[in-house]
Parts: sequence; structure tokens; C-alpha cells
Amino acid sequence: MKEIQNRSRLAIAMRKMLESIRSPADLKKLSLRDLRSLADEVRHKIIATTAHTGGHLASNLGVVELTLALHYVLDTPKDKIIWDVSHQCYTHKLLTGRQEGFDSLRQLGGLSGFAVREESDYDPFGAGHGSTSISAALGFAVARVLSGASDHIVAVIGDGALTGGLALEGLNQAVETGADITVVLNDNEMSISKNVGGLSAYLSRIRANFTPAMRKARADVNRVIERLPMGEDLVVALDRFRNGVKGLMIPGMFFEHLGFTYFGPIDGHDLQALTEMLRDAIELPGPVLVHVLTTKGKGYTPAESNPRKFHGTPPFDVGNGEANRHASRPSYSRVFGETLTKIAENDRRIVAITAAMIDGTGLEGFDHKFPGRCFDVGLCEEHAVTFAAGLAAAGMRPVVAVYSTFLQRTYDQIIHDVCLQDLPVIFAMDRAGLVGDDGPTHHGVFDMSYMRQPPNMTVMAPKDAAELTDMLVTALSLDGPASMRYPRGEAEGVQPGREPEVLPVGKAEVLREGGDVAIIAIGSMVAEALAAAEELAKQGTEATVVNARFIKPLDQELVCSLARSTGRLITVEEGILAGGFGAAVAETLVDEGITGVALVRLGIGDSFVPYGAREALLAEWRLNREGIAQAAAELCERSATSAPPPAL
Repeated sequence: MKEIQNRSRLAIAMRKMLESIRSPADLKKLSLRDLRSLADEVRHKIIATTAHTGGHLASNLGVVELTLALHYVLDTPKDKIIWDVSHQCYTHKLLTGRQEGFDSLRQLGGLSGFAVREESDYDPFGAGHGSTSISAALGFAVARVLSGASDHIVAVIGDGALTGGLALEGLNQAVETGADITVVLNDNEMSISKNVGGLSAYLSRIRANFTPAMRKARADVNRVIERLPMGEDLVVALDRFRNGVKGLMIPGMFFEHLGFTYFGPIDGHDLQALTEMLRDAIELPGPVLVHVLTTKGKGYTPAESNPRKFHGTPPFDVGNGEANRHASRPSYSRVFGETLTKIAENDRRIVAITAAMIDGTGLEGFDHKFPGRCFDVGLCEEHAVTFAAGLAAAGMRPVVAVYSTFLQRTYDQIIHDVCLQDLPVIFAMDRAGLVGDDGPTHHGVFDMSYMRQPPNMTVMAPKDAAELTDMLVTALSLDGPASMRYPRGEAEGVQPGREPEVLPVGKAEVLREGGDVAIIAIGSMVAEALAAAEELAKQGTEATVVNARFIKPLDQELVCSLARSTGRLITVEEGILAGGFGAAVAETLVDEGITGVALVRLGIGDSFVPYGAREALLAEWRLNREGIAQAAAELCERSATSAPPPAL
């Protein structure tokens, strides 16, 4: 790190090179030596910025040279770079006219941490989830043919995302169409967790064979072939010989047999080799794959030594890599993981499944204690759910731990493979609600809506850590599918040593009584609702506060009773309003024929939530104590002239 900082300071002092890059066109004026100095400056800028804002550091440090080479060779934005996931596009942003706003990265009103079409013409396709780039790039390539354009299309995908079914479907169709498309495989042996599976093992073998001796042997064979006289019979023989040699000497034969022209593997930090290979690749007709080997966290020792920690990091101290904020309480993820591990000690049927996020979902302890019962399937959420369904059908009790936003990809599997067969699969939805800095692709605001739709599904959300443990044992006690959602970050209500209890399914909990208005909250919003009730009491308004616990089945009896007794209901949910918890309450009132009730639903409206600190976003949607109290006061004021309906 010190060496890079010193070189970066020297480069800045001499030329302030990065500041002179206003667009990729400026790169083409530089020599390769200049590009190497620029790479150091870019790394310095990314480290300094993410130390302040947080962000995806390790992945971005790994693709600095690759990004420089792509923009050096291509004519962007006419030529298109489609980033998979796109969390590694910080260098791309710095080179494409967004330096001035770079310090606002992932902040409210600032630059996105991902590629966003609305942000720049250099971002032709947005993404925040994995395995999308090849399919999207193929769409651009086919559109180019239909429109008569002549641009180059490049998809950049990581080895983790390549394991996803959508990526493999895209590869298959690219060969079928014969489209002129270049796929750059950024192979750093990592996604969020260590990559797993057969394709990952195959790429690892390629890495193992990427030695100077192997490269020299391949070059020697090519020189021998090129010098031989070419008679007709000899051509046929040489073709056979070349194919045999490829099988021995070129480890990318999987892609060759699929129908791609394969280049590589190549050192992803060698700018000269990268630019030369990319120039050749983009000019070849048909689908081409360039296999690039990179080091996640390159140039910053803490990130290189612990790329998992620096995949997505909060603000940190550049000197030692330690986070500036230290949690005083365990996270919900940790509470979930430790509870599941404890329960699994006495129930051998319990298995855990996750999709490339063992650490993120709190399963590292379970994996350590029960390695044969913990399955990381890679970035393959759809497979994870159907795999779990198979386990459940065979008598096991699978628990699928996944971020709420990524579970969206499995909607068909949840309905067709789990709920239709009424199988006891438990979905532990981490990062539910607003996750702040990662923005609209990562906010987990849709799960209450889509999980309450399929028949047979039980849907829960705990108000605190203790209730999370109760809901886990409740879910495991059921004979059908169940899900529970919980937020990111430090857990409220941690009670060490407490034994979890099975909850009465479909029964809510009245936490406070008051006759003026009833606030029915779910999950993370319960604490805010209680705080709002305290504020209302100071103003002379008494509110009943209900911890709903269950989105499905809803405690319809309590909802109807409160509607009849107060005539004023407020529902509060950290999720989308369309089809969500508040919608379930409204549907109940309609179905039961209860009229004359004033109902206000607080939640996320019909829009995608931008980047920003969670606290600021909650305030924006009136999902904090002040917003809830204000909504309740306004509701009471509006209905003050009308007497509440008589109790029935």
C-alpha cells in the first residue's frame, strides 16, 4: 500500500493525470507507461473514497487495469460495456466524466455504486444482481444487426456470476445466434463468499495451469505449426493435431466446444497484454470469450488478504483497514445463525442452504460445526430453492438463508416447487427492508408482497432478536413452507441464554392500549410505532400499538376488533405498499364488510427507493417515530368531526 501511495503521489505531483481524464477519449493520448501510473492514482482514489463512504472495495481494486484496457481499446459510449452486477464499476465511473461527484458515491442524491442508465450514457445497462450481462449484451448485439449499427459489445462477468443459470442460458443463445459479442470473464476466484461448484473447480484448474512453462509450451507449438508447409492432406492432419494440442495445452476447451473462440487465461493486471488481446478479440466474428485472471483487492494489503471483508465495507481507516464503526450488539444475521446452529444440534434433519453468502447470512458457525449439512450453491438462488424442495420432500428440514432482494429471483420455484407441494422449506430473508447505501437493486422491500401470495406459505417478521429466535423454532415446527424477514444491522432485544418459544401462528401481540387510534406495525417498525405512541401521548392522543408478528395468516380477529372500537387504523411496514401488509389489513376490512373505518397505510409507495442512509430514507417515507406520530395526529384531526363507529 505504501508503495502505491508513494507512486500515486509522484504521479499526481507530475501530471495530476487522473484529473486530466474527462472522458475515455483522453486515455488514448496516454502511453502504456502512463496508464500504469494512472492505475495507481485510480486505486488511491477508490481507497480514499470508500474509506469515507463505504462500498465495494475489493472487487473494484481488482479490475482497475481491466477497465483501463477496455476503455483504451474501445470507443465508448458508441461501443458498449455491459457490467455484470456492476458493483465493480468505480474505475469506469472515474474515467467517464464522474470524478467531480465521486465523493458522493452511494450517498443520498449522489452517485450510484452500480451502473445506472439514467446516470450516464456510458452505462448502457444497469444491474445490481448477478449473471445478467451476457443476456443483456446479446440483446444489444442482435439490436445492432437489426438497426445496421457497427459498435462493439463487451460483457464483463465474474467467475461467480458465471455459475448462475441466466449466464449459462446467455452463453448458449450467443452461440446459437452467432452474434459478434465479446465476453470478458473476470476470474478472481471470489463472489461474495469463496466460489463453489464444478464450473468454479474447472476455472481453478485453468488458473493452476497458467504458468510460464505452460504459456511457453503453447507458444512453441503454435510456432511449429505455423512453419509447416500446407498441403491439402496436411491441412486436415494439422487441424486434427491442433485440436488435440488444444485439448492438452488450452484449458478453455469447455468454451471452445460450446462455440466460443477462447482467449486466455491472461494476467488481468498486465496492461500491455490486456490491450493487445482485447484488440484482437473484439475484431473477431462470432462469440469470443477472453479469460482474465485478477486479484480481488489488488494493491491494498488488507483487501487482498481478506477480500470477503472488503467485498462490501463500511467506512474504514485506510492505515489498518479497520471499520470506523463498531457494532455494540450482534447483528440479526448472527442471532439467526447462532440460533439455527443450536437447534440443529438436536435435529439432524436441519440443513442450511445459501447462495454465495455464508458469512453474510450468519451461517459461518453452522458451516463450521455441520459442514456436511451446510450447502453454499453459488450465485444460483433458483437452484437453492428447488434443491431445498427436494431435501424437504425427502424428509429433511432445509433452511434457505438469502438476502431478500436476491430471493426475488426464485418466485417461480417458491410457488411451483415449494408451496404447490406444501413442503416444509424455511426461508430466512436477511437484509429485509431498506438497506441504504446499496440502493434500489438491494432494498428488500418486495418480499412481504410476493411471499404472502402463494397458498400454504406462513409469513412472519420479528420485532426484535428474541422474537426472531421464536419465529425460527415456530417455522421449524410447521409441516409446510414458512418465511421470516429481518433487517440488516445490529439487533434489538438480544436476550442471551433465553430459550426460544413456539408462537401461536397467526396471532398478534398488543403492546400498548389506547382508544384514539390503533397502530398496527410489523417487524422493524414495531419499535418506531411504540416510540410514536409515546410522542402522541404527550399531545393527549392515546394509541394502541400492535406487533402483528404474522403477515400471513393475519390476525383478522384483532384487526376487525380494533377497527370497530377505534375507527382509526394505521399500518406500518418497511416494505412496498402494493400487495403488502397494509394491503392485507385493507383486504380483511373489505372481506369482513367493515365500513366507516379511516385507514392510513405507511410504507414504500409505487417507486424505487434511491441510495442513502437508512435513517434518512425512513424519514422520507414517514417510517420513523416522527412520521408515524404525524400521520396518526393528522388522521385523528381529520376524523375529529365524525364520531367513531359504535362497537359491534
